[in-house]
Amino acid sequence: MKIFSIIIICLFGCSVFAQTKMNIIPASDKMVSIQEGDEIYKNSWTISPKLKPDEYYTKCKNCKVTFLTDQAQYSVNVKSGKSYNFIILLNGKDTAWTRIVCDESKFPKDYLSILKKGKKYNFDEKRDIPKFTYQKPDNPNLMELRKGFKLDSIAGTGNEISKILNLMHWIHQLIPHDGQHENPTVKNAMSMITVCKKDNRGLNCRGLGTVLNECYLSMGFKSRFITCMPKDTIFDDCHVINVVYSNDLGKWIWLDPTHDAYVMNETGELLSVEEVRDRVISGKPLILNPTANWNNKVSTTKKDYLYNYMAKNLYRIECPLNSEYNVETRVNGMKYEYVELLPLDGYRQKPIIRTVMNKTNNTKFINYTTNNPKVFWAKPE
Repeated sequence: MKIFSIIIICLFGCSVFAQTKMNIIPASDKMVSIQEGDEIYKNSWTISPKLKPDEYYTKCKNCKVTFLTDQAQYSVNVKSGKSYNFIILLNGKDTAWTRIVCDESKFPKDYLSILKKGKKYNFDEKRDIPKFTYQKPDNPNLMELRKGFKLDSIAGTGNEISKILNLMHWIHQLIPHDGQHENPTVKNAMSMITVCKKDNRGLNCRGLGTVLNECYLSMGFKSRFITCMPKDTIFDDCHVINVVYSNDLGKWIWLDPTHDAYVMNETGELLSVEEVRDRVISGKPLILNPTANWNNKVSTTKKDYLYNYMAKNLYRIECPLNSEYNVETRVNGMKYEYVELLPLDGYRQKPIIRTVMNKTNNTKFINYTTNNPKVFWAKPE
């Protein structure tokens, strides 16, 4: 035991042991669950012996925070501005110096308050914005996609909603989410699925949204992938999800292949992005499907997903004007058009139409801005 203590001291230095006692808890699995007060986040922390220390930040002041490994647990009543050191011993040999820090300054802005200030739109606005288009399923590329991956079998023989959900579940299982790397250069479903299988890799949320969108189009569903963004025009994080127009419900519905997620009201009816945004702002009930998850490793919770992460990213919404196969693969001389739905409180209200030329490959980007949700969420023709 003395030898082991000496080794630990040599590894981490005397400063690590500023507390009267350094707690050591065993683990044989790298995934750790964390409980803050009454909230538990299953398999939300990965043991990282190389980080010295590996810091976990919380704003849960004056409450109990517990790390739960597969073999033991460590609990501490945290106080604002304080830090708490302990060691996780992985497989009896790898020491992970871990630190819990109560520091509210490490957390983002109050995005829910920002979203509430961005509630107002102009439903009477009339701007000269082209109509959205949706590629028909008889397009040769979409036909090949549908046949090649047997999408009819995957969608099943149930009703419209079950087919839509089955296709999302399939993409979620087929391709893991990888937000740390760029997507392949050729950005269409056939190519990206092939590359992911060949290289044993995943796609970021935009790639997953692109693949799922083309699957929906190939099956005759009117669909888009939408980029959900914060108020800031310069940012390092946003999220891409899908919307499909349900003829049975008479509206667009929210679908997120990254989290295998959809959102319902208190009666179990699937909701649109517009409805979810309004309910987040107004505090009306929302239900997240209980099977929502990230890569089948971490459960996605309503609080974190809707009221934190998506509250930040539902301020501005953008999507391609034309929903079609290969819409974002960059080709010399091509034109790319996008439409952004912007609340009246948003920055950069003008120009209404922005055009940017890329002289390197002679591509043109046209961005239209509207304050009218009726235009952005128009029923597809």
